[in-house]
Amino acid sequence: MNAVKIKEDIFWVGVNDYQTTLFEGMWPIEQEGVSYNAYVINDEKVAIIDTVKSIKADEYIEKIKSIIGNKKVDYLIVNHMEPDHSSGIIELLAEYPDIKIVGNKKTFPIMNNFYQITENLHEVCEGDTLCLGKHTLQFFMTPMVHWPESMVTYDTIDKVLFSMDVFGSFKAPVGSIFDDENDLAAFEEPTRRYYACIVGKVAGQALKALNKLGGIEIGTICPSHGLIWRDNPKYILDMYVKMSAKETDPGVVIAYGSMYGCTQKAAETLAIALKNEGVGEVKLYNVAKTDISFIISDIWKYKGLFLGAPSYYGQIFPKMANLLYKLSEIKVDNHKVGFFADYSWSGGADKNFSAFIECAKVDVIDEILMIKGTPDEQDVLALNTLAKKMAEAIK
Repeated sequence: MNAVKIKEDIFWVGVNDYQTTLFEGMWPIEQEGVSYNAYVINDEKVAIIDTVKSIKADEYIEKIKSIIGNKKVDYLIVNHMEPDHSSGIIELLAEYPDIKIVGNKKTFPIMNNFYQITENLHEVCEGDTLCLGKHTLQFFMTPMVHWPESMVTYDTIDKVLFSMDVFGSFKAPVGSIFDDENDLAAFEEPTRRYYACIVGKVAGQALKALNKLGGIEIGTICPSHGLIWRDNPKYILDMYVKMSAKETDPGVVIAYGSMYGCTQKAAETLAIALKNEGVGEVKLYNVAKTDISFIISDIWKYKGLFLGAPSYYGQIFPKMANLLYKLSEIKVDNHKVGFFADYSWSGGADKNFSAFIECAKVDVIDEILMIKGTPDEQDVLALNTLAKKMAEAIK
């Protein structure tokens, strides 16, 4: 995709990445890819907003040159130092060595740690402005959304918010970068999965940042990943506010691990019972087969959650332990949660579930249901009772 005009002097010079299979070394993106969005403001002075991942730096620099020709670049605005946005800085400085790098006081120590860059730095603080000619940029600090140096840049003339990772998503736009030229429904799950996995831990800080940005007029949102919101920025604003406030829909996610099918039978029994109780949305996930990012995405969406696992050498099924670790990090304190644990000769999973309940301060609908081996008639009755309690709890 070539450079794309957003406003009269503002252009997208980002790239799509279909080479990386695991975002942050963890989250699968091999099917849908991800975009690294960067921007050029071609005014009397030229400002570039963010770089891209270094594997795509050549393509990025070609796009910059296609817009500015032989002009020099005056400023590089660094909204976020995470290497998917900053690692192209070495190649950019090789091409434009006199650039003045704009960031805040927390930007530059991280920049030095990564790239040993200590010269031509221009520090900005909350509310500071930078005049490029026709355009004036204003800077707002958004600490811990999701790194300490994170900030956003606002073009006061065209009302464009360069929002860094805020309002981002997985899934590389195909053919067009704009919201009005894409199927927004296709971006809903990648946006929620991105938020839950990347931003979820700092949802409180994200909500503070959104409240701060609510005081400015926003005509277009240009995030670091995903779509450019020029037609309906309210769509992504509303979605992010809902996710940051941890608002949920009525529905239940059942995430389970199973070695020989016993815990799976319990999970399937719960799913049937929930449907019989009138729960419209029931999502069933095997943690050994589905990456936890997809499970967490639906957990973020739905009010109810069941977690089930067998014991494994006196502990819990390892794949469930991985999910519990992430859920402890992002918190599910706004959910109704139930647990079931299977064992053969001694327990173990229940101890891990109990520790999680205590650590994560979850709202438990009942005691952990213990099942020995294949669920028998009494276990099925207990599972049906558990489903009934969940259905009532999420209404």
